[in-house]
Amino acid sequence: MAKICSVCGKGKVAGNQVSHSNKHSRRTWSANLRNVRAIVDGTPKRVKVCTRCLRSGKVERA
Repeated sequence: MAKICSVCGKGKVAGNQVSHSNKHSRRTWSANLRNVRAIVDGTPKRVKVCTRCLRSGKVERA
């Protein structure tokens, strides 16, 4: 299962890791996801949600 926020769709982002000598290598940044029990369609379900959506109140906790 992919690690993607079920509310906003935020997931992994790719970019370059740049060393002090300006050497570039590829790396990824993962979204800050939490497994929470949320109300989805009137029933509590376990969903992966990013902390930004949790703080902004986009998710109703069970």
